[in-house]
Amino acid sequence: MPDNVEKNQYISCVTTASRYAKTMAQPNVGLYKHLRGTNIVHGDPHSLSPKVRAYVEECAALCQPENIHICDGSDSENLQLLRLMQHQGTIQSLPKYDNCWLARTNPADVARVESRTYICTRDRRETIPNTKPGVKGVLGNWMSPEDMDLAIQQRFPGCMRGRTMYVIPFSMGPVGSPLSKIGVELTDSPYVVSSMRVMTRMGTPVLNLLAEGEDFVRCLHSVGSPAVPLKDEYSGWPCDPERTIILHKPDTNDIVSYGSGYGGNSLLGKKCFALRIGSTIAKREGWLAEHMLILGITNPEGRKRYIAAAFPSACGKTNLAMMNPTLPGYKVECVGDDIAWMKFDENGQLRGINPENGFFGVAPGTSTETNPNAMKTVFKNTIFTNVAATSDGGVYWEGLENEVDPQVEITDWLGQPWNKSTGRPAAHPNSRFCSPADQCPIIDPAWEDPKGVPIDAILFGGRRPAGVPLVYESFNWQHGVFLGAAMRSESTAAAEHKGKVLMHDPFAMRPFFGYNFGHYLEHWLSMQARSGASLPKIFHVNWFRKSSEGKFLWPGFGENSRVLDWILRRIDNENNAEATPIGYIPAPGALRLDGLEGNIDMDELFSLPKDFWLQEVEDIARYFEEQLGNDLPTPILNELNALRERVQNM
Repeated sequence: MPDNVEKNQYISCVTTASRYAKTMAQPNVGLYKHLRGTNIVHGDPHSLSPKVRAYVEECAALCQPENIHICDGSDSENLQLLRLMQHQGTIQSLPKYDNCWLARTNPADVARVESRTYICTRDRRETIPNTKPGVKGVLGNWMSPEDMDLAIQQRFPGCMRGRTMYVIPFSMGPVGSPLSKIGVELTDSPYVVSSMRVMTRMGTPVLNLLAEGEDFVRCLHSVGSPAVPLKDEYSGWPCDPERTIILHKPDTNDIVSYGSGYGGNSLLGKKCFALRIGSTIAKREGWLAEHMLILGITNPEGRKRYIAAAFPSACGKTNLAMMNPTLPGYKVECVGDDIAWMKFDENGQLRGINPENGFFGVAPGTSTETNPNAMKTVFKNTIFTNVAATSDGGVYWEGLENEVDPQVEITDWLGQPWNKSTGRPAAHPNSRFCSPADQCPIIDPAWEDPKGVPIDAILFGGRRPAGVPLVYESFNWQHGVFLGAAMRSESTAAAEHKGKVLMHDPFAMRPFFGYNFGHYLEHWLSMQARSGASLPKIFHVNWFRKSSEGKFLWPGFGENSRVLDWILRRIDNENNAEATPIGYIPAPGALRLDGLEGNIDMDELFSLPKDFWLQEVEDIARYFEEQLGNDLPTPILNELNALRERVQNM
């Protein structure tokens, strides 16, 4: 039984949900309000501010929904929507857990569609750096405002006929915080509503702020109306994969998404708002919107620090944010696992918030062994997507082999019987859990502090199987910005790429830049010119280096606390490092290995093969030349040339 719902209330909600489902199936039954001819089935249109009402009317006229539902974010509303989705075949109940549900998407709609994601500006160069002639830019896709309007007109007119348009007022960040921003998403997907309720602060409190005149980011989403009807087995997950498109217009703070119901494409508060539009707002207002986790770490003496870290998707951000340290006396607490908004306060201290309200984590690989705190978080009030189901009413994914009764039968994410002999994964590699952050047993006490938490260090990292040491520190802020710009990592299943390809992923933001990456680097560099600013130290980490036999050299997970211990001591200016051509690495004996099981080949883990680094420098130089051209800031070019010279003299 869901939390906070007494037995009689629960029965009432189920009854109401049943009536609601019938209302959706028979749109002219039980309707009591209208908005320019469209039925209001939930909420009061008078609660909408004039700006919000005008936006709703404009989009309703375009999309022609049968009904409009103004979301209040309440438990009873959410229960109605869950029952509706169950009735429609979008989700199924997972009775093994407390208020958990499983959604299976259309197999054509399983990941972010980076190739169909555009930033729309008047001047192409506002969006795309000045690439080398004949080279395809990979740092974003540009579309003119005129083409954006055409794309909308080709897709949206009448796309919500027979459906309900949900009006979702939401806050990215604690409601009312000076670091937070407001959005309004209009969608025809109840899956999006329930997921946005988890991932953002959604409902009446935000409507009240909007009524006071708060501005908002406009977010329009539709699962689409394909020309060729979907196969019956996918009718519970409507989408239009052939015409999917995601558009951002920074000048007007508009986001438009069509054709996909998948999280990153449809939960518009996430990557679309928090990063793409968020980064453009941050540039205008002088702060940073980044693809970063935030964790708090307390040492045995009780000194607490906060660290932000940028890794590409599926490279261990959630595991690090929820780490159980193996070093005695250390404690890690989670502020956020994916996105950080950071702004300097009046004292020059960089402070950060997690603008999200939940975790939208990759399921495969998550287990009691790898991330026990995530496992304690996800089996309550959670929507799972594209994981496998078990015959005892639970879920399964790769990584849970030792945690599922071998007697249970498993149904894979495609709805087919599964066992290991099938040779295919039970869960999609990009399958997800969508869970409230406040359920995390190590959520930081200050995670909703409206002032944010003080950021003392910034980490960059990715999957680098060769050549890159476990940890190194930048020489200074400018060199640290260069490290972020030069990041590379094996690609992941979070996007539509296939196979393990080593990709440049600067700042772990390659798919999420809201404007020209060269201008983004200038914005980061400008932080060092701020009067009185206390700049965090910058580090690069690599948990994924392998030996010549292909085995990981470092155990990772909770043992990464040993790296954080060294970083904390560097923040305190402890003399425990030695300079190398790429940055400062731990001095011999500085990295604590006491109590670590097994032998760690520290020489290989921190070795800097000259041939590797000569090639690394040239790969970075080629990338900068091809992708940035003369948009590459001179200080970053100077850092590259200095690295080349140091490596040549190794």
